[in-house]
Amino acid sequence: MTPESSNKLSLGFSLMLGAFLCFALLDTSAKWLVVSGLPALQVVFMRYLGHFVATVVVYWPREGRRMFQSKTPRVQTLRAVLLLCSTTLNFFALVYLPLTTTIAIFFAAPLVVCLLSIPVLGERVGLPRFSAVLTGFAGVLIIVEPWGAAFSPKMLLAMGAMCCASCYFVLTRKIAGIDNNSVSQAFSSGIATVVLLPVGIYLWQTPVSTFDWLPLIAVGILGMVGHTLLTIAHRFVEASVLAPTVYSQILYATLFSWLFFNQIPDNKTVLGTLIIVASGLFVWHRERTRPAVTKGARTKTTSATTRAGR
Repeated sequence: MTPESSNKLSLGFSLMLGAFLCFALLDTSAKWLVVSGLPALQVVFMRYLGHFVATVVVYWPREGRRMFQSKTPRVQTLRAVLLLCSTTLNFFALVYLPLTTTIAIFFAAPLVVCLLSIPVLGERVGLPRFSAVLTGFAGVLIIVEPWGAAFSPKMLLAMGAMCCASCYFVLTRKIAGIDNNSVSQAFSSGIATVVLLPVGIYLWQTPVSTFDWLPLIAVGILGMVGHTLLTIAHRFVEASVLAPTVYSQILYATLFSWLFFNQIPDNKTVLGTLIIVASGLFVWHRERTRPAVTKGARTKTTSATTRAGR
């Protein structure tokens, strides 16, 4: 691997780790709000309204109306709808399910991303990389032990959120480098804000506590920052390579559970976390040490697929 490719890989991984930190904080804030009694759709609305306002504040002075002009409007619209569906299903799942359960189901996303990357993006997902993803998922299972609880139909909400998010990740890679990040952010937050505006007004409940106002405002900003980092990361690295970084979210969730809920990780959490980190480092090291010519061939395949989708 050339130094330039190595730097891109490291940058892509760093950006994704930052993105999932934002998403973990977003989920924690959403769980706090829905448990405190706020309607889930109101929280979803505020998440996208804050995202949209932050996007306009940051990009409008420099780009103006260009931030709403996409070269791939259909793909951008579909991507926005998938993200909205994922967020809505996830927030409703948080009403009924523990945070650890929703995260465990969401961690199946890398498997779906790897599979979708083959027909949609033309990426080659070899057995070593796919095995590393499976190993990381095994670490998640050790932590959450989903087999220890009776299956609930409400888990279908989290499964639907995971499937929509996986499609969103793949489409993010497909449009990477075609539209500016400002366009992607404007579409993903603007469409959801318009769709949810009537619902948000109808269901609105004013928080009674300052501690509820803070996460209600934060969910939008965290969404904007997280998806900005995610979009930029996919410009440098293939979606299937970045997929294992989703497991970093369990590290953040463990930390936040300790900080906010005074829950200290047990032995199985420590063991599962070590397995997750090891699988991610394996993928990262393997991509850094692969021959440059092989990497270049795969990059050309992905670029051709991207051009065909314009």
